[in-house]
Amino acid sequence: MVQEQVRGGSRVLLRESRLVREAIALVASGGAKRVVIAGLRFADEVIDPAEGAAHEIGLRVRALSRAVDEGIDLAIEPIQE
Repeated sequence: MVQEQVRGGSRVLLRESRLVREAIALVASGGAKRVVIAGLRFADEVIDPAEGAAHEIGLRVRALSRAVDEGIDLAIEPIQE
């Protein structure tokens, strides 16, 4: 049972990492001005690498406030200078 939860958590982490990378690519390509990803469970694990990758191409990753304590929402958007 515990092993299944670990595997399930790993799949969720991989999926969430991919979502964040794809959102960064979408905004970087001009396909969207801003992307919000809601309800990430593993934001602590994906936010640092995402911030580094986004910053290198002129974007930022911003955590958004949530009314519910479960998960976190992230916005991917251009850095406003």
